[in-house]
Amino acid sequence: MPASSESSPRIAVITGGAGDLAQSIATELRQAGFEVMAPGREALDVTSADSVRSFFAGVKRLDLLVNNAGVCRDVFVAKMSEAEFDHVVDVNLKGAFLVAQAAVKLMSKQRHGHLVNIGSYSALSGPAGQANYAAAKAGLIGFTQSIAKEYGARNIRANCVLPGFLKTKMTRHLLEDAIWREGLMSQHTLGRLNTAQDVARFIVFLHSLENVSGQVFQLDSRVRRWA
Repeated sequence: MPASSESSPRIAVITGGAGDLAQSIATELRQAGFEVMAPGREALDVTSADSVRSFFAGVKRLDLLVNNAGVCRDVFVAKMSEAEFDHVVDVNLKGAFLVAQAAVKLMSKQRHGHLVNIGSYSALSGPAGQANYAAAKAGLIGFTQSIAKEYGARNIRANCVLPGFLKTKMTRHLLEDAIWREGLMSQHTLGRLNTAQDVARFIVFLHSLENVSGQVFQLDSRVRRWA
C-alpha cells in the first residue's frame, strides 16, 4: 500500500481554522507529528472557488484534510430567507466540495490521503429551525460516502465525524438558556456533552485506521432507533 515517506512530515489542512474545534484538532495533530495548516476565512474562503484554488496552489502534499468550516443560520422554514438557506449550504456543503475537489487531486497523485468531513447530529435528527443546516449536513454524509467509493482504488479514504453538541464560540450562547440546556442534556444517556479535545483525539485515532473509509461516526451519547 503506497504511503508517505517516513522522512517527510505528514501534512494536514483544517478549514475554518479560527474555530474552537479546529484549534483543538490542530493541537492534537501537531502533537502527533503533523505539520498543520489551519487557515481562517481570510486565507481560505471555502465558498470561493478562486480562494480555494489560490490556497491549494501552495500545498504540494496533503495527507489529511479536515473539512471543518461551518455556519448556522437557524430559523423556521416559513421565515427563512433564500440568502440564509444558500449561505448555510454554501459553507457547509458546497465549501466541503470545493476543498475536497482540490484535495483529491493532490491525493490521487500521491496515491494516499484521508478526508474527514465534520458533520452534525442534525443531519440525522432534522431539528426544527435547522432545515438549511440539517440538509447541508445530511448532504455531507452522502458526499463523504461517494468520495470513499470514487477514490478508494487510489488509496484515498473519506469519513464523516459527527462531534455532538460542543461548547464552542458558535454554540455557547445556546447553553445559557437553562430550559434549552436541560432539554439537550436529557437526550444524552450520559447526561453530559462531548468536548472539542475528545473529538480531536478521535480524529487523530481515526486517521491511524488505514482500512476504515466511507463511515459515519457519532461522538456523543444520544441513542437513535435503528432505521
